[in-house]
Amino acid sequence: FHALCARLLRREASHVGLSRDFVIYDSSDQLAAVKQILRDQQVDDSFLAPRAALSRISHAKNRMESPAAMLARRSSYRDDVVARVYDEYVKTLAASGALDFDDLLLKTVELFERSELVRTSYSRRFRFVMVDEYQDTNRPQYLLMRRLAEHHRNLTVVGDPDQSIYAWRGADIRNILDFETDFPEAKVVMLERNYRSTQVILEAASALIANNRNR
Repeated sequence: FHALCARLLRREASHVGLSRDFVIYDSSDQLAAVKQILRDQQVDDSFLAPRAALSRISHAKNRMESPAAMLARRSSYRDDVVARVYDEYVKTLAASGALDFDDLLLKTVELFERSELVRTSYSRRFRFVMVDEYQDTNRPQYLLMRRLAEHHRNLTVVGDPDQSIYAWRGADIRNILDFETDFPEAKVVMLERNYRSTQVILEAASALIANNRNR
């Protein structure tokens, strides 16, 4: 997803107010930016660790939650500080002409929403779309996939609704649980033979999975 989005944004940057030579912040760049913001706001690392702040920011972006929305739903002073750091982080990236990895997804969603011409062009170009590990997609990835497939509806997703482990980084299990509602014409192929695990492991896993509330 991220590599595709970076390519599309380099080509179509002007549609979302970006320069084509925008910088992509890696994890060390992101951490350095947050550390500087915490220093500027005189927030001690013992109260809010930079990595913890960055994790909260990334999680908010994966939910497509703005700094203002985070601030509105704060329930503690710590939440208030995180929201303010988030706001400054967004401003820092904008001033540097930079995007982080989460922004690559968000800006491409914005691109597709803003420009029907661009959206239609890529939807027609990518005539077949396949998404692996679908249970671990987040909201922006879901919106991108739907937009790319909206013209031809040639979409295949592969995933296991009993195996979603990335909620901590924004994965939304509803994407796979609601797939048959979103694409009612899809054919479901069940892959029920396990070639990897012994029967003892399968029985133990099945005993746990049987307690899942959403299944």
